[in-house]
Amino acid sequence: MADATPDGYDGGFLGIPLPLPQPLGDGEVRELTYPRFTVLLDTVRRLAVATAVNIDGSTLHDLPRTGQWRLDPRVPAARQAGPEVYAANDLDRGHLVRRRDPGWGMPAEARRATEATFAYPNAAPQASGFNQSKELWLGLEDHVLEFADTTDQRLSVFTAPVLAPDDPPYRGIRIPRRFFKVAAWASAHDQRMPQLAAAGFVLDQSALIDVRQGALAVPALGAFRTFQVPIADIEELAGVDLGPLVEADVLPPVDELRGREARGEDEWRPLRAPEDICLG
Repeated sequence: MADATPDGYDGGFLGIPLPLPQPLGDGEVRELTYPRFTVLLDTVRRLAVATAVNIDGSTLHDLPRTGQWRLDPRVPAARQAGPEVYAANDLDRGHLVRRRDPGWGMPAEARRATEATFAYPNAAPQASGFNQSKELWLGLEDHVLEFADTTDQRLSVFTAPVLAPDDPPYRGIRIPRRFFKVAAWASAHDQRMPQLAAAGFVLDQSALIDVRQGALAVPALGAFRTFQVPIADIEELAGVDLGPLVEADVLPPVDELRGREARGEDEWRPLRAPEDICLG
């Protein structure tokens, strides 16, 4: 992980300025750069408040899984959620920046970038096991890349847990119940004046997290729920400034009468299959 010269997220990757999201609060946040991606680590919650990665889908490699989970030596171990969080329970170390996403370009560079994703600041606890909704969540970038293939398949993707103050405590951290993802690309409607386009999503694992007995339990009937969500809602929910992504949202405009208040799951767009996704 540390052998590569970190270069971080590139805000000009799409040919349209797109800055790194920034936390809206005043928490202690450490910016950590890796090959082709950046993690903003909340050192109090010990989890990422935002991650950002550049993806060149036209040169992606399907590399074998290599790399081992490691603490990042630039951050004290007590400030990152390490292996003790995931031991002997039903929690997965969920990649925030997917292993495959920065794995593009020259093969050696691609491998170095994919192995860098195994840094603990790029992980967050997710309930183990798969169902259709979680599989959909893991493949969202692929669906958006396929949609954006007329623009050289370039994406910038922003992912993180929603760090809510009432998340359940467990082994010195609080387990996030929700995750957000925003994918952005250059719209090809006018090649002379490309426009930023973006789509936002939320994964809810609330029904799968139960720490009341002091050890993590996954209810047998629980399920992941995946939604397409107005990016303005994500900004409010996660407490992260998403800049021009809010105005670039491909969903219909947010009701002006609603102001900045997130409207919640009852009004979000549930996703059960890729065909449910609205990309404009």
